[in-house]
Amino acid sequence: MTRFEDSRKPAAFRLDDPQVRIAEAGDDAPTRPHTVRIVAEAEPVTLPVPVESALPSRRGFRWGALFWSAAGGLVSLAVGLSVTRLIEDLFARSPSLGIAGAVLAGLAGLAILIIAGREIIGLLRLTAIEKLHRRAAEVLASDDRMEGRAVVRDLLALSRENPRLAHGRAKVTAHIDDIIDGADLIRLAERELMVSLDAEARRLISSTAQRVSVVTAVSPRAAIDILFVLISGLSLIRRLARLYGGRPGALGLARLARQVVAHLAVTGGMAMTDSIVQQALGHGIAAKLSSRLGEGVLNGFLTARLGLAAVDLIRPMPFVALPRPVLSDLAKDLVRGRDKEE
Repeated sequence: MTRFEDSRKPAAFRLDDPQVRIAEAGDDAPTRPHTVRIVAEAEPVTLPVPVESALPSRRGFRWGALFWSAAGGLVSLAVGLSVTRLIEDLFARSPSLGIAGAVLAGLAGLAILIIAGREIIGLLRLTAIEKLHRRAAEVLASDDRMEGRAVVRDLLALSRENPRLAHGRAKVTAHIDDIIDGADLIRLAERELMVSLDAEARRLISSTAQRVSVVTAVSPRAAIDILFVLISGLSLIRRLARLYGGRPGALGLARLARQVVAHLAVTGGMAMTDSIVQQALGHGIAAKLSSRLGEGVLNGFLTARLGLAAVDLIRPMPFVALPRPVLSDLAKDLVRGRDKEE
């Protein structure tokens, strides 16, 4: 910062000019007239803010996984031996029956291999999204430019098959080699690539919550309520995963559901807390909570909370540049939808 002792017009000067005096901050010593005084001030340094990832941390060796893998292998061997004996018996009865049995067994084996391959690809893709989320959070904390570029390139590759992100991909690609800090590049990619996906995710969560609210309010059986909520929750998780680039199969969906439930347990979302009731009361439905429709409204709230937890886990980037969707906004949509139904 430059300060002149006397009023004067802007002018250029050299630092080695005898009329120029460089002073430290806080030095108020008087200077001679017509002397240029330069006070060195420390520029504020913006430190990167650590962002905690919403994904659960990895644990050590998992004996449960080893048990189920070994048990699955034994079951596969038993099924294989049973099929082999069946084909041998068919050949013993008639060669044509044996050939038909062998062909059917081959087709079944081919289908199983294709299904297993899809499941493996889906699991690998979900793992890649989880790693991308963690790497983005680390870049936001470290502000590493090279790692930020690598993360953004992987994000562009992940979203390559989504046509709605073509404009955003073009804008991010145009700036990926510019001189931009790693954290700022992550924020730029989030603003350009996640806006439309977040809006669609909110629409999916809101519509599913409204559907659950209406069906569970008019359903005559508790078993039907539980079954419908379970199916709706799993379908919502699958659709959100596909929206953000994942392709979960049966195993991937089970893994995501387990992670979402664990995340809800950690954040306290599974309990019917006072905050949910207060939000319901704050939107003018205190009378509905004491009526038959109250159960449906609260089921809709819990479904919306499930969707928000799924977004935290499935989204390939943490919420930094964009606002995180909150339950109160979805509650407004839920109550508005119920009012229209009535």
